[in-house]
Amino acid sequence: VQLQASGGGLVQPGGSLRLSCAASGRIFSINAMGWYRQAPGKQRELVAVITSGGSTNYADSVKGRFTISRDNAKNTVYLQMNSLKPEDTAVYYCNADVLSFGDSRYVKYWGQGTLVTVSS
Repeated sequence: VQLQASGGGLVQPGGSLRLSCAASGRIFSINAMGWYRQAPGKQRELVAVITSGGSTNYADSVKGRFTISRDNAKNTVYLQMNSLKPEDTAVYYCNADVLSFGDSRYVKYWGQGTLVTVSS
């Protein structure tokens, strides 16, 4: 199983970006999918998570600005980021709890990370 993240880049404060993360491989089912971020010198932190049923949870710092969504048919999770602030600058990582064909338990996989820089 592989997770491929895309959509990062340089954006001015107040701008928007949309991140995507597509899972591929021998996937039978995906439970929760999420986004984390890690800023320079800081620990990785949860940004948002979405269950297979569509329930969501957000970090307080992004509530009202970021929206997580998923397309189960495409095994893809998205993060729409609006009203971006310089403090949102970080490497953003996606993850997914995947049940592969032939396995009996879910395994958490991580994407490679995509850099988001918010600066004027």
